[in-house]
Amino acid sequence: MSTGIKTVERNKKARYEYAIEDTVEAGIVLKGSEVKSVRAGKVSLDGAYCAVDRYGEMLLHDAYIKPYEQAGHFNHDARRTRKLLLHSREIERWAEAANRKGYTIVPLELYLRDGWVKLKIGLGKGKKQHDKRQTIKERESTRRLEEQRRAYNL
Repeated sequence: MSTGIKTVERNKKARYEYAIEDTVEAGIVLKGSEVKSVRAGKVSLDGAYCAVDRYGEMLLHDAYIKPYEQAGHFNHDARRTRKLLLHSREIERWAEAANRKGYTIVPLELYLRDGWVKLKIGLGKGKKQHDKRQTIKERESTRRLEEQRRAYNL
């Protein structure tokens, strides 16, 4: 059976703002109208973050899933807190890692895998301003190299 992966949304700011050290795939608990909106691509991960609550559950905060228009009164709140599905050992390990100074758990990518909505989360350490400048400099230099390579391979 082939694994059909369709990316719905990438958190582009996450890799710019944070140095990602570890990633894991998590399931996400959604309502029916939310799944319809995700399949339609009406999602934004800007400003979203993950945290472990006092009950030992990993939660996704501030992710925007647009209300599905045909859902009527069965619709959902666009920015509600959603539970992530991970093994308890993984949650404990990630909570411990996120409690270190400067670390946070950031959602990186929301995608569909074989019809199931999955969220890739990463353990990120906040970058300083000079690190962000270095990232921009590296990105621009590789872009220039690619442009020159294409120009000479005509």
